[in-house]
Amino acid sequence: MTLRVRDLDESGLLARFVPLLPGGAATIVGPGDDAAVVAAPDGRYVVSTDVLVEDLHFRRRWSTGYDVGVRAAAQNLADVAAMGGRPTALVVGLAVPGDLEVAWVEDLARGLADACAPVGAAVVGGDLSGGPVVMVSVAVHGDLGGRAPVLRSGARPGDVVAHAGVRGRSAAGLALLEAGVVSPEEGAPGAAGPYAAFVGGFLRPAPPLAAGIAADDAGATAMLDVSDGLLRDAGRIAAASGVGIDLDGGALAPYVDDVLAAAVRLGGSSATEPRAVDRALAWVLGGGEDHGLLATFPPEVTLPAGFEAIGSVLVADGAPRVTVDGAVPADARGWDHFRA
Repeated sequence: MTLRVRDLDESGLLARFVPLLPGGAATIVGPGDDAAVVAAPDGRYVVSTDVLVEDLHFRRRWSTGYDVGVRAAAQNLADVAAMGGRPTALVVGLAVPGDLEVAWVEDLARGLADACAPVGAAVVGGDLSGGPVVMVSVAVHGDLGGRAPVLRSGARPGDVVAHAGVRGRSAAGLALLEAGVVSPEEGAPGAAGPYAAFVGGFLRPAPPLAAGIAADDAGATAMLDVSDGLLRDAGRIAAASGVGIDLDGGALAPYVDDVLAAAVRLGGSSATEPRAVDRALAWVLGGGEDHGLLATFPPEVTLPAGFEAIGSVLVADGAPRVTVDGAVPADARGWDHFRA
């Protein structure tokens, strides 16, 4: 018989979930008390939070519990990395319907653990509730290690705009799944098919977490996690810093080439067909949830490993804006939670 959430009381579900969660060196008091205690050697801590809601941010027919656990951790860990910090602890709020399989919840914990492992972050507590759909809320804490935080507001004219991580893969994977031309299994962990990087990139994003500290150490003047699309998030740096940002179309071409196979699968006859190229470019410019890092650096700085120069910071000509090769793109919306 399949064991479901409604077959257990809260203590029983926690007994299955909590032992699977990761511990960490910064944890002084972990799950089991009214609150956790986490070391903050720097005297400051970085904090952020994100919410994943079923059928808005993920769909259970596509995503396993493991996938959702990885995604929930990754998007929060990336926020700390974007400040130049090291993630140390997560607090997880979980609402689940009674008919959900307990194995799905256990897999969620395993996904959280595997996403946290590379940076040694712990899940130190949270809350559990019933609800009509699955909702995962994560608050993440991080340590700056004596460094100054990298804000969105520090970009200056003459700075180099650089990006670390992949671009457009998550949007390509979502488009393939929505079109029904691939299955979620094609993006399962370890899958090696032609579309695995796209489907897997959507289901389980892998931010370049180490690049955040490296960027801070190298003297990054501004940085953020690209969660809502390159154009939209570059616009946030431009607005906060009061500058213009011009992206180099030639520097973006490798990202376009990377996702062209997915664009062709959705109806292009070849990788050179304008329709396929335009679709791939739209994913690169507007696709969210790859969780790469976008940063600006003084022109004399050697970019840290993983970062590629993709543009430049300009004196704002009127209102701060983002251009590509000097022109405003026709569609620069990116992801918006209320206008999606």
